[in-house]
Amino acid sequence: MVGLLIAGIIALILLVGSIYLGATYNALVKLRNSVEEAFSTMDVYLKKRWDLIPNIVESVKGYAKREAQTLQAVVNARSMRYKDMTDEQKMQANAELSRGLAAIHAVAEQYPDLKANQSFLDLNNQLEKTEEDIANARKYYNAVVRNYNNKTEMFPSSLVASLFHFTRRQMFVIEDEGEKEAVKVQF
Repeated sequence: MVGLLIAGIIALILLVGSIYLGATYNALVKLRNSVEEAFSTMDVYLKKRWDLIPNIVESVKGYAKREAQTLQAVVNARSMRYKDMTDEQKMQANAELSRGLAAIHAVAEQYPDLKANQSFLDLNNQLEKTEEDIANARKYYNAVVRNYNNKTEMFPSSLVASLFHFTRRQMFVIEDEGEKEAVKVQF
């Protein structure tokens, strides 16, 4: 009779443990998928920005031939094929492009004809909208990453996370103090 009671208690503990393990694993998978979805959403805007850069550079080139070094820095930041980049490389390239775009806009300030050029204005309006979309997507991504990281690092779910190799994800942060200031695209 006592053996049966002990076997029942052990079976109950195993059942509760299995349920907890399964529920925690599923929660971690759901959070990981949310992180991937959030990055994919942000990636759409980063790619759109990536594709706008050559058009902006070309529109500035005609007016600012003396500023070739500034323009070349932006082109160099965009030298790798976007689809071949890792998520971390995309975040790093985004930071470099932000610095380059700020430099291009500083150059554009020196050329009133460029600031009045309709093509340049249209590109800047597209860029401004894209920058807003990136900022909103970055907020969402970072919130999802925070929730995921909390789940993978807080006890007792951290035990399940380490068992199934759920690792901490990187936030999309602004590395450079100058980059924290909004890119000026008003002309």
